[in-house]
Amino acid sequence: MRPSAKSTAAKTPAAKPRRRVSRAPAPKPYHHGDLRRVLIDAALQLVGEGGAEAVSVREAARRAGVSPGAPFRHFPSRDALMQAVAGEAQRRFRAAIEAALAEAPAGDPLGRFRCLGLAYLRWAMRNPTHFEIISSRRFFDHGRAVAISSDNAELIELTERTLAEAFAAGQLRSADLKRVQIAGRALVYGFARMNIDGHFPRWGVAGPEAEQTAEAILDLFIEGIAKRP
Repeated sequence: MRPSAKSTAAKTPAAKPRRRVSRAPAPKPYHHGDLRRVLIDAALQLVGEGGAEAVSVREAARRAGVSPGAPFRHFPSRDALMQAVAGEAQRRFRAAIEAALAEAPAGDPLGRFRCLGLAYLRWAMRNPTHFEIISSRRFFDHGRAVAISSDNAELIELTERTLAEAFAAGQLRSADLKRVQIAGRALVYGFARMNIDGHFPRWGVAGPEAEQTAEAILDLFIEGIAKRP
């Protein structure tokens, strides 16, 4: 006796629905034309988020989307990466100063000196972690950072030249330009360090007032070195 179609269908197991397999997205191929630049940018981002201590070659590689071993062709150590980060921070610092000087009044060397000091203060206060890296000797080997040392020397020479022009134009009270320059450096550097170290609240300077205070103390300094009419 042949089984009926109904009984045959009952004995045949039901077909299981096909499971949709979810696959992890394939890693994106590396398209960056300049891995070194991407790693430096990633490290700068890390510095901005957590300070210099937050930087590691491995984390910079992860941010850049490359394997942990890929950066070592460019940066064999964390120190090498930090030196490159300092070089880029120094380049941005210099660019901010040059942009400010481009807007400085012509024929007024003391006004240019003020613009230089104000650009220094503003950049240092808006980029405190980056400023700390280029101004401190704790994060990279300054002796091997030829480009950074050269850039610093050029900025010092620029300041010296600006003050010399101000003195020649009869704008300065003192002929001791070296002392004037050191005093100006101490002023802007000290103010920037006070910001980094969190001193302003104790002096009654709220966050939004810091830049206004910086400009006011710079003007006070310039008033002190300027020759009175």
